[in-house]
Amino acid sequence: MVSPPARLPVAAGPAPEPAEPAPEPPAGRGSVLPVAGLAVLLAASALLAIGWGSAVISPTDTARYLWAAVSGGTIAADEVTRYQIVWQVRTPRVLLAVVVGAGLSAIGVAVQALVRNALADPFVLGISSGASVGAVAVLTVGLFGSLGIYALSVGAFAGALAASALVYLASYSRAGLTPLRLVLTGIALAYGFQALMSVLVYLAPDGEATHTVLFWTMGGLGAATWGTLPAVAATVLLGVAVLHRASRSLDVLALGDETAASLGVDTTALRRRLFALTSLMTGAIVAVSGAIGFVGLIVPHLTRIVVGARHVRVLLVAPLLGAVFMVWADLLARTLAAPRELPLGVITALVGVPVFITLMRRRGYLFGGR
Repeated sequence: MVSPPARLPVAAGPAPEPAEPAPEPPAGRGSVLPVAGLAVLLAASALLAIGWGSAVISPTDTARYLWAAVSGGTIAADEVTRYQIVWQVRTPRVLLAVVVGAGLSAIGVAVQALVRNALADPFVLGISSGASVGAVAVLTVGLFGSLGIYALSVGAFAGALAASALVYLASYSRAGLTPLRLVLTGIALAYGFQALMSVLVYLAPDGEATHTVLFWTMGGLGAATWGTLPAVAATVLLGVAVLHRASRSLDVLALGDETAASLGVDTTALRRRLFALTSLMTGAIVAVSGAIGFVGLIVPHLTRIVVGARHVRVLLVAPLLGAVFMVWADLLARTLAAPRELPLGVITALVGVPVFITLMRRRGYLFGGR
């Protein structure tokens, strides 16, 4: 029997130092390319959308008219009509589409983290239904009639703020603002607001007012003017900036209340601030565009597929993606059935439903990640 060979002694040496973990890449590095690409796509889309319509204007002429408007240049007398179409009619509408798309997408990201629900969108808390009641009251009973062309926006915004206050008061408890109570309260009050709106529409003596109410509740940007743009643009821009600064808190909030509390995050205070901010943004958007669905539901999920689940990236890409989508949706709404205009909510639903079904069937996709 052969004995195993003896093991030679090995001199003891210092233990190898553990390899240092690779530094985590900056949060914004993975989103530079999508942001740059979407910014270029948004600029090109806006230029084309301003030029296309019942009267088609070439991109070269469109850019020339826009430059003349912002630089104080001159144009030929026979081009005044085309210039007015570009600058006074289509440009504020396209810019409002950019603002509304960006705002709804950012709100969708925040609300999905706020209530930890993959089906949440800017309207799940009943705010849009309250805004609809305010707008219908303006159209049917003449509320805020002394404000003239701004009466509809003021009424819708007031209704949104009233709905936000009711949802907050009804859902608040000793445990704070819990996701389940927020969702259930918002859905319940939304049904109540819709019933009240239906009563106002049913009792309206003017059939034209009923048609206007129906169109407004499905969304549209036909009332866009340079006068209505600054307030909603400032609100959305400020809201997106605040949400982006709170991106780390949104990451923690999406993990659950217990995890957030263990990391030192006051979930009740954070939800209160997010609820107030998203309510203000939703009210400002609905006041100028009506209720436009599916944008705030679909765009956040598509964004997470592209850049991952970290909110610092999602809140950079989602507003740009939503703006591009809304520009093209509005272009289809005003050109598919020209000279009539389709409600914008119809276009977003026709596009959003198949996209959402495809997303649900996508293997390996989970809410908040890949």
